[in-house]
Amino acid sequence: MSLTLLEAVRRYTDAQPGDSPFVTAIKGCFILRSAHAKPPAHLIFKPALCIVVQGAKWALFGDREVDYGPGQALLVSVEMPALGRVVQASAEEPYLGLIIEFDLAVMRAVLEQMDAPPQAGGQVMASVVLSDFDGPLADCALRMVRLLDTPQAISMLYPAIMREICYWLLSGPHGNTVASMALGNNHAQHIVNAIHALRDRYAETVSINALASIAQLSPSAFHRQFKLLTSMTPLQYQKQLRLLEARRLMVSEAVNVETAAFRVGYESASQFSREYARLFGAPPRRDIAKLPSGAASLQGLL
Repeated sequence: MSLTLLEAVRRYTDAQPGDSPFVTAIKGCFILRSAHAKPPAHLIFKPALCIVVQGAKWALFGDREVDYGPGQALLVSVEMPALGRVVQASAEEPYLGLIIEFDLAVMRAVLEQMDAPPQAGGQVMASVVLSDFDGPLADCALRMVRLLDTPQAISMLYPAIMREICYWLLSGPHGNTVASMALGNNHAQHIVNAIHALRDRYAETVSINALASIAQLSPSAFHRQFKLLTSMTPLQYQKQLRLLEARRLMVSEAVNVETAAFRVGYESASQFSREYARLFGAPPRRDIAKLPSGAASLQGLL
């Protein structure tokens, strides 16, 4: 990866007050920095490019582990819970990362105008792809970061950079995966529709049969393809969403354990506490006490 991108990201973070993650003036663009390795953190990954500029990260999606370092990026096509960790960082060479959330409307427009567009895959594929991040894409990222120096120009110039990012992704080695995400008319989209229903109704008891019906599949085929896409079962997906939301409620809204458990769909506070401890490594009260202020508000950032 070009050192100029590294220099631009480091210069930007050097000038920022407060702590990472930095919410930039560009909608859907976040910059991360850490001067030390961090313990695993539970996150909601959104469809985005997650770029490592310096240092290294590790992520766990269900039962799939991904390690990525400088010059690499995760292409995430489906919103889902995961575990993320900075594994390489120091004061001299801090971890630096860049997140660019996708604009699917722009991606579809670019796809429609391509002379030889990639074909959306007919089969369900893993929703997380590890890719090298260099050449034209790295140049787009550099221009995007430099654009932060002139906020008044963002509305005029950033749409063109996003179009270019979409073009290089669609014309690159993972173009079929990106096209599937953009078009939303293949088998994977039916699973995504079920994921959206599960996300919107996470506090309800939703049967596999009902989700399979949304996905237009038999229950057995739905279960198999859901895990292929997300590396976790529908029950695991819902459980992580519930527990992440409960954690947010206890931190951000100061609700007690019993109220949080009820609001995310648990009938038993003791069962909630057991499952919470298995996911986060400590019972709710102890876990919340050690979290920094505002931690739960950052769960959506990688």
